Formats: sequence, C-alpha cells, structure tokens
Amino acid sequence: MEMEPDTALRHDHEVTMMRGRRDFFRALGLATALGGGLTLVGGGQSAHAQAAAPTDADVLNFALNLEYLEANFYSIAVLGETLPANLQTGTGTPGAVTGGRQVTFSDSVVARLAREITLNERTHVAFIRGQLGSAAIAQPAIDLSVSPTSAFSVAARSAGLIGAGQSFDPYASEENFLLSAYLLEDVGVTAYKGAAPLLTNKTFIDASAGILAVEAYHSAMLRTSIHMKGMATPAVFDQSEAISNARDALDGPADLDQGVRPTGSGDTLTSNIVPTDANGITFSRTTGQVLNIAYLSRTSTDRGGFFPNGVNGNIRLSAAN
Repeated sequence: MEMEPDTALRHDHEVTMMRGRRDFFRALGLATALGGGLTLVGGGQSAHAQAAAPTDADVLNFALNLEYLEANFYSIAVLGETLPANLQTGTGTPGAVTGGRQVTFSDSVVARLAREITLNERTHVAFIRGQLGSAAIAQPAIDLSVSPTSAFSVAARSAGLIGAGQSFDPYASEENFLLSAYLLEDVGVTAYKGAAPLLTNKTFIDASAGILAVEAYHSAMLRTSIHMKGMATPAVFDQSEAISNARDALDGPADLDQGVRPTGSGDTLTSNIVPTDANGITFSRTTGQVLNIAYLSRTSTDRGGFFPNGVNGNIRLSAAN
C-alpha cells in the first residue's frame, strides 16, 4: 500500500534521524547497565531519585516527557494530529493530549521551518522510546488547550499578555504559534546545556553536543522568525520580553533569560537571536527549574501547567523558588 506524501516524508525523515543517533543511545544504555551517572542537573527529583543519583534511564525518561510535550504541540499545530498511539504507551500513568488545532501559516518560510522542527521532535520521541524499550514511560496527560485556565493562557497571563478571564490561543495566528513555541523551545536548550559539566564519557559528550545543537537550531529558527515579525510589528518584541520575564520569575531569582528585542542603536544595533552571557555562553537550568516552567509554578510540586497530572518517571518535582 503506497504511503500518502506527508506520511512518507515523516517516515523517511524519522528513520534517517534514528539511524544517525543509534550508536550514542546504545552506548548510553551500556552505561546504564554499568551504573553510570549521567544526569542533566541536580534538583527536582522524586523521593526515590533524592535517595540516589538518577540513573541514565531516569534522565532519558525525564527528557522523554519534554519531548512528548514538544512533539505533540508541533504535530498538532503543523500537521493537525497528535503523536500516533504506538508512541504513547509505556510505564507510569498514561494520559491524553487536551486541545490544539492546526495553524494556518501566512508565511511559507515559517511553515517550512515549523515542519522541519516537527519532524525532528517526532523522531526524538520515537528514538528515545526505542532505546529505553520496556523502561520507557508512557505519555503523560498534556494540556495544549486554549481555555482561560489552560497552560498557555496561564503562561500568557503571568507574562501580562492577556487579562483575567481571557484566553491565549497559540493556534490563532502565526505570531501566536511562534511565541508559544519560543516559550517551550528555549527551555529545552538550557536543560541540555545543564548536562555539559556532568558528562565524562566522550561518546556522551559528542552525541549530547549534537542533540543540543539540534535544539539550539530550533530555538534560533524561532527567535529569528520572531525577530523578523518584530521588525514589522514592534509589539512582538515586547511580547517576547514578557515571556522571558515570566520564565525568569518561575525558575528562581537570577535574571538570566532573554527575549528577542534588538539591543543598541544606529551602527551598534544588533539582534538577540542567541541569548548569551558576557562570555557569549548560554545558561543552564536544573531539572527542577525546567519543571518550574513546565508546571507554571515557583513552588516544589509534582504537577500543573502543561502536565496537569505531572510527568512520568522518577524525576518529578519542581524546585522551591
């Protein structure tokens, strides 16, 4: 039976990406069996994980939760579908995706970029699940809806983008989609960055750097698109700054996050596509800080926001900020 064009494209892309990272995850599985200590960063662990350092499987499953969130958001917004059922099963409490619909893109370039990101994120889910095998967690409940109490609306309200009782719809326009993807994507980059000081195996360092690069490419695509929108409509820059400030308020006292507003003036005017410190280096987040943003809470909790019933796996707690 011949595949439809979109289905064939997604299949071919996923197979290619899976082959490209197979050796890394095989090595990672070996380290798990040997009791290796690969972690993203400390913080945000369950009682089990607090008693002992997270295993490689714990860390991979933590990442898988985030991949479920991103892959479903992009799949719905770009392809009009959730992840297939065979990519949702596993250990822990299974959950469904609530809400979401396909975006009508007005810019063909943005549409193509969004499709590329979508295919990458779907591949991440399929590949990580395949390497974890029976240890892979199930997809948890994920809120991608647009009601006044939805995760996107709560996030937008905390950023001051909407008022009390109002809704933020990520699917209503290309600009809303970009801002929503930007809310999620930058968090993934800083989470992978947090792994760098903890890795000692050269295979892990090489492959982790490659995965981080993919997420950073995604973030740069989105931030560049937002920058172009902001040049035409300056209010978009204000919105990116508001989202950045909201993330900073959730993950602790440090003012590290950055929006997409250009800096300088005249001949010194520069964009802010790459958020860096004075040394040109991006910052890190702990697993607890990542969950602060995912749960939309500054407190130590095991659920909320985009994961109304919490994530699956042993790393479940957000940090107390």
